[in-house]
Amino acid sequence: MALEPVTLNDGNQIPPIAYGTGSKMKFHDITQYIELAIEVGFSHIDTAVFYQTEKYVGRAIKESGLARTELFVTTKFLQGLSVQRDVRKSLANLGLQYLDLYLIHQPRLISNLAETWKEFEKVQQDGLAKSIGVSNLVNVEQLEDLIKVSKVKPAVNQIQLHPYNYHEMKPIMDACAKHNIVIEAYSSLAPLTTYPDGPVDEPLNAAAKRIGASPTQVIFLWVRAKGAVIITTSTTRAHMEEYIAIGDLPALTEDEIASIDNAGANGPPSRSMIMKHTTLAVAFVILLMMNVCFGFGRMG
Repeated sequence: MALEPVTLNDGNQIPPIAYGTGSKMKFHDITQYIELAIEVGFSHIDTAVFYQTEKYVGRAIKESGLARTELFVTTKFLQGLSVQRDVRKSLANLGLQYLDLYLIHQPRLISNLAETWKEFEKVQQDGLAKSIGVSNLVNVEQLEDLIKVSKVKPAVNQIQLHPYNYHEMKPIMDACAKHNIVIEAYSSLAPLTTYPDGPVDEPLNAAAKRIGASPTQVIFLWVRAKGAVIITTSTTRAHMEEYIAIGDLPALTEDEIASIDNAGANGPPSRSMIMKHTTLAVAFVILLMMNVCFGFGRMG
């Protein structure tokens, strides 16, 4: 069962899960991974000028042979340069006539956000992007100031969102909800990848057991329960298929969502604890290598 698209405040629709080309993908030729993602079932590809992956996204799209309407493509403006010049350069890199979504990558680094947003409105008016939005805008006052001077509200705000920073992000999420701005969530798997063995593990594992899913899938179901679009990535088919398969899983219960929220408010695990676990693991590996190399511990 496919996940239902999300309707934006401009009437356009966005697929609820995207294959991201940032993170460890940045600055590398990742054509093969994008092709694989499209083959597995991702119809939403997220890139950015900063990632230097636009041309690989374009190559993969061309190789897919899919009609333009079958793919949703997002890229992001790199602050400090010309919006009009950059959007056309991005389109050339991607081999496209228009973008489905164009975002200001780092609004806090834009010296005059209102003027830049006017340029974005022109990009939409000229048909170069169907929808426009922002990324990493987490200051509520800055968002409200932008809304006041805009003719077109941002359709999307792409932010880092996971159970451990949910309470920190809730004010901007509430402000976006007030203006019908859809949240896109990246780095949602941080509880498993960056902060393992933390308070959210217990509710994640409990929900996973109930619905026959993985903790990874439970996190993505939690993101969807918050009304957010998922931005994720992987280099393996198995993980990509795992991500797409959340469309076949039942929703989390309100109690499960609340348990994850409450556990997240108690974390993440302290850096010192993570470093302690890492140091112990490294020490164990060193001892193991010494045993192999020098025969420590052999019986005489």
